Amino acid sequence: MKISYNWLKQYINCNLPAEEVAEVLTATGLEVEDIIPFESVKGSLKGIVTGKVLSCVQHPNADRLSLTTVDVGGEEPLAIVCGAPNVAAGQKVLVATVGTTLYSGDAAFEIKKSKIRGEVSEGMICAEDELGLGDSHDGIMVLPDETKIGIPAASLFNIEQDVVFEIGLTPNRSDAMSHLGVARDLAAALNHRNGSQKYKLQMPAVDEFSVDNQNLDIKIEVENTTACPRYTGSTISELKVGPSPEWMQNRLKAIGVRPINNIVDITNYVLFETGQPLHAFDAKAITGNKIIVKTLAADTAFVTLDEQERKLTANDLMICNAEAPMCIGGVFGGLDSGVTADTKAIFLESACFDSRYIRKTARYHGLQTDASFRFERGTDINITAYALKRALLLMQEIANGKISSEIKDVLAKNIEPAKVKLTFDYLNKVAGQTIEPDIVRPILEDLGMKILSQSPEFIEMEIPGFKIDVYRPADVVEEILRIYGYNNIRIPEKVNAAVHAGEKNKTDQIQQQIADMLAFNGFYEVMNNSLTKSAYTIKHPDFDQNKNVKILNPLSNELDVMRQTLVFGLLETIAYNTNRKNPNLKCFEFGNVYQYDNEKKSTPEKALAPYQEFTQLDLAITGLREDENWNHADQPTDFYDLKYYAEGVFTKLGFDLKQFKIQTISNELYDFALSYELNGKSLMQIGQLSTKTLKLADIEKAVFHASIHWTALMKINPKKQTKLFTAVPKFPAVRRDLAMVFDQKVNFQDLRAIAFEAEKKLLKSVGIFDVYEGDKIPKGKKSYALCFVLQDNEKTLTDKLIEKSMSRIRQALEQSFDATLRE
Repeated sequence: MKISYNWLKQYINCNLPAEEVAEVLTATGLEVEDIIPFESVKGSLKGIVTGKVLSCVQHPNADRLSLTTVDVGGEEPLAIVCGAPNVAAGQKVLVATVGTTLYSGDAAFEIKKSKIRGEVSEGMICAEDELGLGDSHDGIMVLPDETKIGIPAASLFNIEQDVVFEIGLTPNRSDAMSHLGVARDLAAALNHRNGSQKYKLQMPAVDEFSVDNQNLDIKIEVENTTACPRYTGSTISELKVGPSPEWMQNRLKAIGVRPINNIVDITNYVLFETGQPLHAFDAKAITGNKIIVKTLAADTAFVTLDEQERKLTANDLMICNAEAPMCIGGVFGGLDSGVTADTKAIFLESACFDSRYIRKTARYHGLQTDASFRFERGTDINITAYALKRALLLMQEIANGKISSEIKDVLAKNIEPAKVKLTFDYLNKVAGQTIEPDIVRPILEDLGMKILSQSPEFIEMEIPGFKIDVYRPADVVEEILRIYGYNNIRIPEKVNAAVHAGEKNKTDQIQQQIADMLAFNGFYEVMNNSLTKSAYTIKHPDFDQNKNVKILNPLSNELDVMRQTLVFGLLETIAYNTNRKNPNLKCFEFGNVYQYDNEKKSTPEKALAPYQEFTQLDLAITGLREDENWNHADQPTDFYDLKYYAEGVFTKLGFDLKQFKIQTISNELYDFALSYELNGKSLMQIGQLSTKTLKLADIEKAVFHASIHWTALMKINPKKQTKLFTAVPKFPAVRRDLAMVFDQKVNFQDLRAIAFEAEKKLLKSVGIFDVYEGDKIPKGKKSYALCFVLQDNEKTLTDKLIEKSMSRIRQALEQSFDATLRE
């Protein structure tokens, strides 16, 4: 949020340096992130002086250029080549001398002595658009004849210099979304620091408001009082639409708002002054002289001010005339009801809309306006009439309008202001030190709170409507401490802590060990947002959109649900890096995933029963194993690279891979994949992601992905011990190979499991070093070349024991899979 210092000074008599004001505001919770200088004319006309054209002749080498000599008050006249069609001898003009910087938008260029078509030019005679004094480029600016020669141009024009504070406004500070709100905090903080009441908030007066006539009466009807608890409006006619005065344009430009015309600019000015959004309707567009505030049927078409047709939802609050909608209430105006150069009369709206309705509408339609920004956070229901009067008075003054109806104010119900009773004991307990009552009361009064009663034990106050988030003693304490200054709270000399004697949970420690192991192997840790877009689960058949945990008031359609899986976040990371020429990636993420089970019913005792949350560890690799280099050939990563790292996680945790049941799975998330199961629970799925999955993230290269159910893994591994050191065996291992023919449907994991079942004591590992399918074996068959490692930790194996073990293994394979030895 941008706040103009010159504008701020209209409401508080403060001439402190901008840096000191920024420090005070930051201390009150309005963090000033940047201090930006502003000039109503960029460059403030530095280096521009007045001059007189002494001579003007045709350029000998260019038909459209003139050779001039210009007196700028120096020892010698300047020779300047000019291309303006209206330049003539005797004119008083503005000259940019050598070394002057001129600006065109964000671009800047320096005036240098140069030759143009062979003739020397020592400056530039300027048009108004070249100096930022207007939009015309028809010719140079010609000054009155009485203008003195050689004086700075800045002395002839009202060049305003300002300082703009860029404030990082937190969502709870809706009271500070205006210059008046910031001035209120600044006055309170300065008064407390100086121990006086020197600084007073000066609200613009509206006492002179009066109705000129009753010529334009427009009725107001509010059908949805929940969405619109208050709607205030009036009319003004005989308007002269035109440019705003320079002072108002400068105020708006300083905070980044483009001036449009005096009527629209006044509504914007009052918005940024008071924090109350206004909307002006051309009276000609209000059919039936009636304003109706209501919601319309879903999918109703409406064309907004940006000429986009939008389909409304049943919850979009609309401002309608007797026949059709004119505006999305609190968010965006309609194309046909806005103020134009031909507008003569308007209906001016000043309303209070429910923040939930506005937030949902703005997010659904992807519209973020200054009005919706304020309504989403909550506006003061009591300020609508004041802001309306303020704007109408400005329109009277600037646009010569005549107020043509009484103020119509539709209030759904009387809103009683919140009352809070704060005990000084509670204040001192929360603050951690004693704050005297004679310090507390002035702070509260400077913040706009009305003191109802006070005693040595407590103070009771009425909370103003602009303090939307203040309704508890704790909230009032926060308000007091903001102004009192957190820097004034002493740091205690001792720290109180409760000692917990329970067993230390090592889950976090184990997670860190696994993260370190993966990092040592070249993986990057990723931390993605737990919020994601529902489009992923809607478009991907492997996910059920009904299991999404939905956000009631999402910030955008891109962040409208909690994630069901980590895979899409990793794919977004891969796509982001790939698009920035970083295609070779190994990354992992520890993160929580969320699901909603609509079959589980919530009860008052178990309100969260339908919701599930658990932790996953996901790994993904893509691109080349190593970056391109002259001394080795490029090798793309493959499934077995990821399998090695993923199984390393289990090994690190002390699991024996022989415990797992490994089987192939088929789904649309992967082109091919394996599932690792233990005790009937799937702990990991690993495979190559399918083209359908990759397409959702616009990825066109192979990505290998593994997802480990970390929560379940920690439960199965209750001791959470890491793998212990094992001594090198004293007795040698023996390797034996078998080449056997199997049916094509048989996979290696099934063979491995049968082998270990047949020889539980001596068999240490089973490997595969060749697979053959061809004309040398029967059709529908394949040959596996298997290697078996046998070892006894107590003695050296004899040939007899080895042959006996291998015979058991061979027979088991033959019986289980109808296998034969390959000849």
